Amino acid sequence: MSPTAADAHDRPGVYSQPGTEYQRDTRYIQTRITADGRDGYPVEPGRYRLVVARACPWANRAIIVRRLLGLEPVLSMGVCGPTHDERSWTFDLDPGGVDPVLGIPRIRDAYLARFPDYPRGITVPAIVDVPTGAVVTNDFAQITLDLSTQWTAHHRPGAPDLYPEHLRGEIDEVADLVYRDVNNGVYRCGFAGTQDAYDTAFRRLFDRLDWLSERLATRRFLVGDSITEADVRLFTTLVRFDAVYHGHFKTNRSTLAQMPVLWAYARDLFQTPGFGDTVDFTHIKAHYYLVHRDLNPSGIVPGGPDLTGWWTAHGREELGGRPFGDGTPPGPVPEGERVPEGHGAPRG
Repeated sequence: MSPTAADAHDRPGVYSQPGTEYQRDTRYIQTRITADGRDGYPVEPGRYRLVVARACPWANRAIIVRRLLGLEPVLSMGVCGPTHDERSWTFDLDPGGVDPVLGIPRIRDAYLARFPDYPRGITVPAIVDVPTGAVVTNDFAQITLDLSTQWTAHHRPGAPDLYPEHLRGEIDEVADLVYRDVNNGVYRCGFAGTQDAYDTAFRRLFDRLDWLSERLATRRFLVGDSITEADVRLFTTLVRFDAVYHGHFKTNRSTLAQMPVLWAYARDLFQTPGFGDTVDFTHIKAHYYLVHRDLNPSGIVPGGPDLTGWWTAHGREELGGRPFGDGTPPGPVPEGERVPEGHGAPRG
């Protein structure tokens, strides 16, 4: 990450730097929570708290995986509000603006409890060690893989295998392409500081979306015949595409709804328990349009798009596949973790 880009994130509402290409700071806390506790943090029910924001696509991945695997009873979840300032995400949805388990108003406090001079961005998702109040990790890509592979003793009966060993090479390969050109690609469009940088990111994004459309035209899921980590990672970008990226980030060659294969694929996942029931469109729109003031100085949040299409028939069952493999769908969303009424996609 260039010094200019790093300096930008020290100032509120500054995300796009004129004259530069957007480069994400990927220096995350790589401590892991594992079954053998090799990094000093063994898997223990009730010890850790997953901190998320429903607005954030990277955090949405962790919410989905935690729910699919049935880890709610052993890994609690704190939800930040949809907006933040230059200091960090806040627990403004909780009474008194304080997380009821961690007792802090900002996730920043958990970072500083472990690293008093933490020099990088304060991000979600993050997992916090409740007894010490200190952050353990914010490495979003590794967090979901570890929930799948290290927390197996606490998976619900019928939990799907989201990272099957015999498919890991292909999952990793597909997920890497999706990350570079799609997950991060929309940000490279939105935060581009030059026309050339934007043009390059725009071309790569839609070339990859076309590639994905071709891949998914004859197969229901990205890898194998059931949902895997690769699908989770693509879904959280697709579900935000029309609501924010198409307009706010100028990814406007076409809407998701104008890409028939990807639109059907996204609806298939959205209507699968564990996916759409984690999506808060109100938070998503508020975050992007209110926080990125250099892109949207007025702070006006648009009224569209129409979200009722998310519940229309997708027809993907004809391609076969079993969404949960040999497993079963998760049960109802636990009380207290449901997306608020009116924040999801209405059923027409």
